[in-house]
Amino acid sequence: MYTIGQVSEMFNLPISTLRYYDKEGLFPDIQRQSGIRKFSDNEIEALRVIECLKASGLEIKDIKQFMQWVSEGPSTYGKRKALFEARREAVEAEIAKLEKMLDMVKFKCWYYDTAMKHGSENEIIKMMPDKLPQEIQKLYDNSH
Repeated sequence: MYTIGQVSEMFNLPISTLRYYDKEGLFPDIQRQSGIRKFSDNEIEALRVIECLKASGLEIKDIKQFMQWVSEGPSTYGKRKALFEARREAVEAEIAKLEKMLDMVKFKCWYYDTAMKHGSENEIIKMMPDKLPQEIQKLYDNSH
């Protein structure tokens, strides 16, 4: 069993956030000893899922719905799976967007390294848009 302070440190979350999650019903089976919350391994695992869903863009009301489905048992497996499939698609789309941004950053790092080496951008401009070194061309193409 863990105290709210220990869980706060484990997840780098403010205690107020953990209290809010409890108030919202995200820890329906949390035990209390003399009014003090005691987090079991079940709440720790639930918090991992909650933080994952939150980070993937899900709102608290939707996380509450998921937790309700969990409490309803096996009859909601399909709904829960559909929720995670939708989250997977959203995360994959975000990753693709971030990879495109990263390729632009990598391209611009190469661009300015090369410009500094030559003292100008003239050589680079002659290579653009389709005569860049192969590795750099991939970065350029993906970022544009």
